Amino acid sequence: MANKIERLGIMLDASRNAVMKPEVVKKYIDLIAKMGYNCLMLYIEDTYEIKSRPYFGLGRGRYTQQELKEIDDYAFSKGVEVIPCIQTLAHLERIFRWPEFGKINDIDNILLPAEEETYKFIGEMIDAVTSCFRSRVVNIGFDEAIRLGRGKYLDKHGFRNYVDIMSEHLEVICNMAKERGLELIMWGDMYFGNDLFVRMCNNKPYDKQELLDSRKNKDKIPEGVSLVYWDYYSTNFDVYDQIMETYNYLRPGAWFAGGLWTWTGFAPRNQFSIYTTKLAIKACEKNGIKNVVMTMWGDGGSECSKFSIIPSLFYTAQLAKGITDEAVIKANFKEMFGIEFDDFMLLDLPGTQRDREDDCCVTSDKYFLYNDCFLGLYDTLVPEGENEKYAALVPKLEKLVSHPEYGYLFESMMEFCKVMSIKVELGVKTRKAYLEKDIDALKSLVLDYEILQVLYDGFYEAYERQWMRDNKPQGFEVQDIRFGGMARRIEHCKNTLVKYIEGGLDSIPELEEERLDPKCRTGEDAGKPIFEIGWSKIFTPSAM
Repeated sequence: MANKIERLGIMLDASRNAVMKPEVVKKYIDLIAKMGYNCLMLYIEDTYEIKSRPYFGLGRGRYTQQELKEIDDYAFSKGVEVIPCIQTLAHLERIFRWPEFGKINDIDNILLPAEEETYKFIGEMIDAVTSCFRSRVVNIGFDEAIRLGRGKYLDKHGFRNYVDIMSEHLEVICNMAKERGLELIMWGDMYFGNDLFVRMCNNKPYDKQELLDSRKNKDKIPEGVSLVYWDYYSTNFDVYDQIMETYNYLRPGAWFAGGLWTWTGFAPRNQFSIYTTKLAIKACEKNGIKNVVMTMWGDGGSECSKFSIIPSLFYTAQLAKGITDEAVIKANFKEMFGIEFDDFMLLDLPGTQRDREDDCCVTSDKYFLYNDCFLGLYDTLVPEGENEKYAALVPKLEKLVSHPEYGYLFESMMEFCKVMSIKVELGVKTRKAYLEKDIDALKSLVLDYEILQVLYDGFYEAYERQWMRDNKPQGFEVQDIRFGGMARRIEHCKNTLVKYIEGGLDSIPELEEERLDPKCRTGEDAGKPIFEIGWSKIFTPSAM
């Protein structure tokens, strides 16, 4: 490549319930180092120790300072730089559940700027992480804080543009960093306006005028910080190209952060990750981007193993080396891992597949798993024959369960597919039989519910093994709540059907309600697959 990527890194999210065990982080360092990566970001919102703040990260599996130092020492021995990725503005939901932090909360998950106590706390955060790592680079966050200045700040100072508030807040932190000899980087979306950000996340066309307007913020960005352009969604080269150009205008030397999709459910999105990464790396080459980090977020509870994304992780490293021939990449993958590339790609389950290669991700594997059998909020999205797609994948995954290193990933996804081979269409079939008053069909479906209960237990056991192998136990209580809730709900629906069949109930009101599109769409769009990862939204319209 004409442009040499100097830092090729990954970012592990350790803030959305799954905190990877230190020994597994070291294993991941081995993995990325042999592929050619030389940088690891640890995304730790509150999952690191601040000795003066015992409530910070309490019950969250936070890393001790000793654990972080050991990770850094190990990475250094492998030629990998570890960069802490923290938050000094927003994305601090978890700390605000403790009254101790209430006085420095502006609104939602956002810190209160222009307060001495806020900057005392930020100084403690920065000192806690920088004491553990050799790198003098710190990612200070600053993303997705659009409602900045709309809470306590508004009451104290009146209405001000959030960009101005943010820039003043950033300048204080830059001065703190200068005193400590640190180099700061930050997610740059807040300088680009909310409309452009929302469109990017929904894979809508960018607006050239808004890109031009964002250039007006150039003089508002303090010295001492570099911007990171993050984009996990765009399927158009021109989008990457134009936005990278704008980032470099705002602050020369912009970083790029792409996405290796681990945040939409239990299955990875290798296919989509590879498609977008090809475009992004090409744009990085054109725009002289020398620092590239591939993120592995855990939104929605970190259900997906970070090891399941190995195909796109490897593909990215090959692209960075200038290797673009897919046959060569697949052959190199087989040589390194002893398993066919296409076999590993089987972890991309049917629910991740899109109608067109350039479509944004869909998440039907997650919303069909949690779609309630009686409420059926997602029944209108169930295509006929979807069960069979999952059933057909079971024997293919079963052949890979014996793999000595990664067999456990294939085992948990195999058990998932067994569940889905019944679960996806169960609610639709139940309602159809009920409305047709087909008692024989309902009796047959009761047996399906009983089989589903057994299969669901099998998936839970395999998934628990997967989690505990990779992660600290804290955070799994959320999975227990979700799995346990689904198990009880399946039991309830089965028992209700039995009562109805035996004449103990005159009706099942939930099955009589109309089924509507969950995104309120009509016409041609109604019924098409969607992107939805919010568990509570999928499970129920009621308050959780």
